[in-house]
Amino acid sequence: MAITAQDVNKLRQETGAGMMDCKKALTEANGDFEAAKDILRKQGQKIASKRAENATSEGLVLTEVNADGSNGKLIALACETEPVSKVADFQELARTVLATAVSTNAASKEELLAAPQADGRSLQDHITDLMGKIGEKIDVVAYESVSAEKVVAYNHSTGKLGVLVGLKNTGGASVEEVGKDVAMQIAAMNPIAVDKEGVDAATVEREIEVGKEQARAEGKPEQMLEKIAQGKLNKFYKDNTLLNQDFVKDPSVSVAKLLDNTNKGMTVTEFKRVAIA
Repeated sequence: MAITAQDVNKLRQETGAGMMDCKKALTEANGDFEAAKDILRKQGQKIASKRAENATSEGLVLTEVNADGSNGKLIALACETEPVSKVADFQELARTVLATAVSTNAASKEELLAAPQADGRSLQDHITDLMGKIGEKIDVVAYESVSAEKVVAYNHSTGKLGVLVGLKNTGGASVEEVGKDVAMQIAAMNPIAVDKEGVDAATVEREIEVGKEQARAEGKPEQMLEKIAQGKLNKFYKDNTLLNQDFVKDPSVSVAKLLDNTNKGMTVTEFKRVAIA
């Protein structure tokens, strides 16, 4: 049957696929719109399979904190190239991913991707559809959720880095500003844990051994190596754990002291930092 321009445009409006792809799908489906949609979806699946190993170093990181500030969600939707990350359809999809995370409170990335959308199809199906339209790998590379007495979010101006930080013992004070400062500290300094108790044993052991080897190479006495290594480990904690770091805006105080000065006993319970790079 003859495929009209109106038919092609209608399929394009319904699927968002390109004009030529829509015409080709309608021709292959002999004008059957539902069959044409299936063809376009299979095209997305083929691209997803073909580009599965491709690197995704561009994209968008989004955050949202609920009305009472007790929970925050963070998602990262990645693609292969920067131009695609600027496309309206890609940015709209990222917002859909975040909205789905908020509305479903999904317990995992897998649960998030399986969540049904308004048309009954899964979020992953919609991602695959856009891959077919754009021709690049698109993937939710991160999904994080933080619950706390107060959650504060920060998004870097690049759109490729986001932070959630949970606070406790706020005393009912307005902590949005100091929370934002701490979130920006996390973005800039990339700590590995909230405090030294959060550093895994393997990392601690490695730092001690490195400290001993450095001291040994400097000719320090063997009986002094353990003490020197412990000193270096404390320096490692100061540089790499959030509460022990010097506050970037005022190095005369640590992050822990900054929070305690804001409200006695206030501290960080957890944080999540995600960057697409």
